[in-house]
Amino acid sequence: MSEQARKTAQGLEYLTGFGNEHSSEAVPGALPLGRNSPQRAPLGLYAEQLSGSAFTEPRSHNRRSWLYRIRPSAAHPAFTRIGNGALRTAPFTEAVPDPNRLRWNPLPEPAPGTDFLSGLWTLGGNGDATQRTGMAIHLYAADSSMNDRVFSNSDGELLIVPERGGLLLRTEFGLLAAGPGEMALIPRGVRFRVELLDEEGAPARGYVCENYGQPFELPNLGPIGANGLAAARDFRAPVAAYEDADRPTEVVNKFCGNLWSATYDHSPLDVVAWHGTHVPYVYDLRRFNVIGSISHDHPDPSIFTVLTSPSDTPGLAGVDFVVFAPRWLVGEDTFRPPYFHRNVMSEYMGLIEGAYDAKAEGFVPGGGSLHNMMSAHGPDRETFDRASVAELKPQKIDDGLAFMFETRWPITATAQAAGADHLQRAYDDVWQGLERHFRA
Repeated sequence: MSEQARKTAQGLEYLTGFGNEHSSEAVPGALPLGRNSPQRAPLGLYAEQLSGSAFTEPRSHNRRSWLYRIRPSAAHPAFTRIGNGALRTAPFTEAVPDPNRLRWNPLPEPAPGTDFLSGLWTLGGNGDATQRTGMAIHLYAADSSMNDRVFSNSDGELLIVPERGGLLLRTEFGLLAAGPGEMALIPRGVRFRVELLDEEGAPARGYVCENYGQPFELPNLGPIGANGLAAARDFRAPVAAYEDADRPTEVVNKFCGNLWSATYDHSPLDVVAWHGTHVPYVYDLRRFNVIGSISHDHPDPSIFTVLTSPSDTPGLAGVDFVVFAPRWLVGEDTFRPPYFHRNVMSEYMGLIEGAYDAKAEGFVPGGGSLHNMMSAHGPDRETFDRASVAELKPQKIDDGLAFMFETRWPITATAQAAGADHLQRAYDDVWQGLERHFRA
């Protein structure tokens, strides 16, 4: 499977542009022209609309796509409840919100035969999935592809950040490949299957942000102007590709926090053509156009926002996805690592590769740290000592790739995260030794 998946991934073509009215057809003539739902759709297909927003939301925020498929989605048997495994959903009530700073090592290696879905492990989150508010943080570790199994999430969209091992995502809209240093975005309700691109038995690992709220969008640029941060044209959407397979396929749907399963007699990834705005994407994080200071001081981390899920308060995100991409530091008379601070927002940070410039040790790829609202954090003692006396010549930060899920509400950890063996119980020690230097 992995060898075939790798060859498929290497030959993929994409559409480009975030939020576009994309269209694609795998068979010429499959996409109707001039109307969405003709009396008889071309080639004997069924026309079906997939709505990611209410019909009446403003045009600029409306997300919907028309799918032209071999069988309609309505043709399926009843779903039945199955176990949730280590997957949890808001509201998170297993433990009380914890103001302490928390950090975890990477997930343990998965048991043999673990695929992406069964390998999801929830760290925590906030809000309420049934009210379409808030978010959840998951990690995954998998050593097997999803064979004859498809997943969809009614509770929110999934932002997938691979840390180890590449993924081939077979979606209703076509195929996406995402590896370490990239992110993939699967919209609410879109069915997909995850195949591993590395050799079978070599575990894949990464992070997932489940966004219950408004769909992710590109942030406004304000005084930055027309260009900068993530460019819309660097987001890649799939071209239509379909499975015409009459074989039993398990379809798992996450609905109001629980997993439900139905066995179809065919693959539901049978969309021959489509057009619309509710589509999946992949994005190379190294293409992020970093904006920074060329005089003095360290900009706020909001300047590194890739995607944002807006809330009812302007400028206050339900969740932001932030990347700390390679960049130059040139600030004069400036402490260059991230400064000490307390924040009304809550921050979960993960590391994809290398090292993070505010932590000298203990923060490793595949691990993560949680700093809830108003918890004091910043550089550890070793980083502070080194940066306080460093020669302030132009410095290239290119030995690591870190990211952050930042959210308006406190993140409550799950019981499994709060009691995990890979929780670093001495995390506070990294700030020990920050001595008094005050001289009146």
